[in-house]
Amino acid sequence: MSNINEELMDGSSSSSDNEDMDCVNEVSVEEDNEPKAYLPGQPMKEDEQLVCDQSAYVMLHQAQTGAPCLSFDIIPDNLGSERTSFPMTVYLVAGTQASSAHLNNLLVIKMTNLHPTSKSEGDEESDSDDEDEEEDEEKKPQMTSSFIKHQGCVNRVRATNFKNSVLAASWSELGRVDIWDITQQLQAVDDPIVLERYNLDAVVNPIKPLFSFNGHQQEGFGIDWCPTEPGVLATGDCRRDIHIWKPNEAGTWDIDQRPLVGHTSSVEDIQWSPNERNVLATCSVDKTIRIWDSRAAPQKACMLTCENAHQNDINVISWNEKEPFIASGGDDGFLHIWDLRQFTSNTPVGTFKHHTAPITSVEWHQVEPSVLASAGEDNQVALWDLAVERDDEEVVDEELRNLPPQLLFIHQGQNDIKELHWHKQIPGLIVSTAHTGFNIFKTISV
Repeated sequence: MSNINEELMDGSSSSSDNEDMDCVNEVSVEEDNEPKAYLPGQPMKEDEQLVCDQSAYVMLHQAQTGAPCLSFDIIPDNLGSERTSFPMTVYLVAGTQASSAHLNNLLVIKMTNLHPTSKSEGDEESDSDDEDEEEDEEKKPQMTSSFIKHQGCVNRVRATNFKNSVLAASWSELGRVDIWDITQQLQAVDDPIVLERYNLDAVVNPIKPLFSFNGHQQEGFGIDWCPTEPGVLATGDCRRDIHIWKPNEAGTWDIDQRPLVGHTSSVEDIQWSPNERNVLATCSVDKTIRIWDSRAAPQKACMLTCENAHQNDINVISWNEKEPFIASGGDDGFLHIWDLRQFTSNTPVGTFKHHTAPITSVEWHQVEPSVLASAGEDNQVALWDLAVERDDEEVVDEELRNLPPQLLFIHQGQNDIKELHWHKQIPGLIVSTAHTGFNIFKTISV
């Protein structure tokens, strides 16, 4: 397809004077002085430039698609869990937001040949430039993608495994939610011959969704597959309505036309409990976070409410898989941690203010219960470890004393970051997306 750039670019840059560099974790360099860490918002002198500190990353790559993909999900694969060996492979499903509604697609993406940022200590030095060039070519990352035509921009997309298939649910700006079987597209990206045949055929014979729901009164963003009840889905719209989907024997979904009652404004995010069936959390523009029991009647489903959880709209939430905590991020730039055991007290057990613009994504690490990542419109991905305590004796730089001690790492280089996800099978690997494309990285901090 002409609007898909099937090229994965390495995270380095040869630019010496571009402040919005393609690489990330920028540092400020003064002439004739040692490099020093650059903190977001710091002024720069005329003779200073920003360069990427590659030593802060185990792996760092970038990818771009023709139209920006502002929502995506990492697809579980059969390549094993707890993977640490290189080169690495990652599968994604992403949705485009093209300028013309009829040009949008769901993309099933395979990123492979992802090498670390530098050679390991055991690697031997190359004897010639030719060998270096040959080695660089062998380590060049690759990206392949298959597409599904999508009506309208994709507001949000989420994937799940269900009955030996991989499904993707997509929220369209046109107010429709579709469920797609993307098993065929995953097979296509694994075989170049099959992929070419598939993409040509998809132009003439567009793929149809397994199921569509037009019952929402407006478009929306809230959507999540239940991890404890395969095939169960929850969707929330900008009107305030939340609908629960349940798969039936006919191969479609039964949807209660009566929405859950509670929110008074747009539902921005939905998270099912990772270990309790029928329990889900939602956040809203009405500044509340609510906990629901989907078995109850819609009028009685809301069990707990945290009022005025943020000063402004609450954009995103994440439910900790190991501990009874929910993290939330809002337009106020605050990151709050809520203990479900004292949820209705309306008092977070942790509050962090580092982001200088609305927080657009937050997600707990799937194994380390104290670690989470957040992203915002301030063009930063922040990695946090809530178990860390301040030790002022170890902090030499006075500017660093002003940072929260729990802040492990600041990743930069993308403009207007919209979403991030940890890879559940590759420890410490994060994928983030923004208007400027994808970053795939693993830091030395996590």
